[in-house]
Amino acid sequence: MGGRGTDVAREAASLVLLDDNFASIVRAVRLGRRIFDNMQKSMSYILAVHVPIAGMALFPVLLGLPAMLFPMHIAFLELIIDPACSLVFENEAAESDVMRRPPRNTSAQLFGGATLWLALLQGLGVLAVVLGVYVWADGRLPEAEARAFAFTTLVIANLALIFADRSRTGSLLASLSAPNPILWIVASLTLVFLGLSLYQPFLAELFRFAPLPPGELAAAFGLGIVGVVGMRLFGPARRLDAVSP
Repeated sequence: MGGRGTDVAREAASLVLLDDNFASIVRAVRLGRRIFDNMQKSMSYILAVHVPIAGMALFPVLLGLPAMLFPMHIAFLELIIDPACSLVFENEAAESDVMRRPPRNTSAQLFGGATLWLALLQGLGVLAVVLGVYVWADGRLPEAEARAFAFTTLVIANLALIFADRSRTGSLLASLSAPNPILWIVASLTLVFLGLSLYQPFLAELFRFAPLPPGELAAAFGLGIVGVVGMRLFGPARRLDAVSP
């Protein structure tokens, strides 16, 4: 006991309770598990979102398509990724089963195993959708419009990944209602900046975009969401999600 124990006892102890209350142990375990979960969610998101970014920087060149991602596009995406990792996931509440799990093996990796493979599957699913969109748009749409179409799909998929990775025990619909004001601030600002980059002439020229007609804009939103939801419902991905810590 940190309050009533002797100096010798405190120095020899492995655990010191500053408020002399055994309930503090329970609160500390709960907080530690929440922090561990949120770090895993953040790392899963980082890996998943960078797979399509790296792929769309490489595959169009290999396939002989016009380059899709330029430095300003990468900077735009990082302005979403950084707040999501440092603010959104940090403020996620504890999972509903956080205190019903058995103790974690002290030698278990922070990020690996099923969690790693699930993140890779998510990233590959988004990459397949965005690359498919860009391949389809090439030749059918002007280059600037095709780039805007594929980039919008990638941005929406990026936001969908945040919602998909913020909970391991709840459904995707439940993640929409779970409180996290910072998430909605990040998502709202992202959509505002995306709209400006598409329809504000100076920014559209800077990003090498052309304004998207309403139908193409709606299609980009739908495809970005489908790319993430489809992988979440995909059989192997569901089994990995079930066994991930």
